[in-house]
Amino acid sequence: MYGIGLTSPGHQRGAGARRRGISVLTLVGACLISLSVPQAASSEPAAETVDTGFEIPFSGAPGFEHLAPTQLTSPDQLNQPLGQQAADEIAAQIGLDSGDALSEQQYRDLVTGGGVGGSREAAEIIDECARILTNTNGRALYSTNDGNVTSSVLASYGLYVNTSGLLESPANADAPTRQVNSLIAPGGFVGTWMRNNGATQTLAALYQSAYTVQAVYGFASQQISGTAQLVTNTKAGVSSEVGMSMAPPLWIVNFALLYILKPSLAAAMPAQWAPIPSVVADAVKSSPTGQVPFSDYASYFD
Repeated sequence: MYGIGLTSPGHQRGAGARRRGISVLTLVGACLISLSVPQAASSEPAAETVDTGFEIPFSGAPGFEHLAPTQLTSPDQLNQPLGQQAADEIAAQIGLDSGDALSEQQYRDLVTGGGVGGSREAAEIIDECARILTNTNGRALYSTNDGNVTSSVLASYGLYVNTSGLLESPANADAPTRQVNSLIAPGGFVGTWMRNNGATQTLAALYQSAYTVQAVYGFASQQISGTAQLVTNTKAGVSSEVGMSMAPPLWIVNFALLYILKPSLAAAMPAQWAPIPSVVADAVKSSPTGQVPFSDYASYFD
């Protein structure tokens, strides 16, 4: 959902500490991350052989690639959420559990502008990021175009429709999931709020999880994906496109962030990814803004 612009607990900013750390600015699902963490905070399990169809850097760290969604195999899987049991199992394999998440009070304060130094404006952006990344069945997004209200559910495609009715990747420069970056930069709102509201243990758990290593792959993925922010998947000789938020490293980073925010949010993330209809993918890639009117392409998602 979003990255937290903080140094990890106990990490000092001296020259020696900087040499031990990594500085990352990456998309999380779709939001950028900016953080500095010690490399030792991330441990990667032995790689499990899996062919997801994504290539480095879009496949992420090999030891975690198998945890990300695979391509759907039946229509009834489209935009289906993970569910809490699957979310908890994935969390355990990336080094998190429900006890690492914000408390219910901390969560409510963060997304309503409460707590010490809370901000309603920042809270709205953070909440919108979470809604975009959990746009699965039962969690529609709504847009208005020419006075017409339209609902959309597109998370499996790694796409969403913004409030003005434009279809885009959550990694698009226009998206709240990118604009949140100013809030999560070091010294920014989110870092200050976390420090002031007793969430240091949550941060420590996050930095010690797969979040850190996957963030590096996510950064590289975003940097080479242009305005459209789509990813090519090729498996068994068949190539297709999907939005950046469904690439394994970014999906896992998003998952980790949503899980520490509130485990039930991570459970609402898409369980499988779906190829974007080729006509739609071509249109998004051809657009100078990476956006197209959803009304022109909605029929391709029926």
